[in-house]
Amino acid sequence: MNWFFLTMVCFVLYGIQRFLYKVSAQRNCNTAWTTLSFMGTVAILSSIWWFSSDEALKNLNWLLALALINSLTFFVDTVVTIEALRYLPTTIVYPMTRMSAVLVVIFSVVYFRDSLNGYQTAGIALAIGVILTLTRFSKEEQKENRHARKGYFLIVMAVLTGAVAAVSSKFAALYTNTMAFIALTYSLSMLFSLGLQRPFEKGGANKNYGEALLIGFAVGLLNFAAFFTLLSAMKTGPLSIIVPVVGMNFVLANVLAALVYREKLTLLNTTGILMTVLSLFLLKIGQS
Repeated sequence: MNWFFLTMVCFVLYGIQRFLYKVSAQRNCNTAWTTLSFMGTVAILSSIWWFSSDEALKNLNWLLALALINSLTFFVDTVVTIEALRYLPTTIVYPMTRMSAVLVVIFSVVYFRDSLNGYQTAGIALAIGVILTLTRFSKEEQKENRHARKGYFLIVMAVLTGAVAAVSSKFAALYTNTMAFIALTYSLSMLFSLGLQRPFEKGGANKNYGEALLIGFAVGLLNFAAFFTLLSAMKTGPLSIIVPVVGMNFVLANVLAALVYREKLTLLNTTGILMTVLSLFLLKIGQS
């Protein structure tokens, strides 16, 4: 399929996934159990797919190194993002964590020498503009969240780890087996989450594990489809376009949060949504 179409599918799937992160935080679920269920679901599905295929393993050293890097950074990104939602609203957390897209675009243009036409450059600039616009706070928001330093620290961690995870995914799409990479990455991430149940319980998380596991299972199904689609798009598409487009998925998560949890959509939020639509339109024109 066309890489841009696959990128748009990722945009939708990841947007719904991020909304489920909000659901997990809103219901005070144990983040470790949600993450364990999420990672385990993807690990099992991808392992079954991989072992049932006849595809020969290639570049084992690359596979092991990239899976370790990606699993660690993606796991940390997932955990700190969910935890940041405990301290700050969705409309602040998601735009700020997507600042990782700026780092990825810079790396992609410098390292991969991505060639971009005028429409694509304008679309990327507008996508970054969406992120920068939605990280601006009103005076009321600044007053309400002035004691949320822990949330901002978690966001910085999410930006750095998210950028590394995205770049390692691009290398994996180019040099390794997709399903083997997904299976190994999520199996390692699942192991990382095993040691975090008790710390989160001590932090006052809900002990209703069934709800956390159910939300994690739903996230896993969405993520399995989204990550496979993302790697497929990265095989032929430029990282400097794919990451900013997928990175705007928080706009969809914000809309869903506004509908379900009545989170207020400010003028800035609405502007961000319109800018997202225009950015996607420009990138679509530039690709065709």
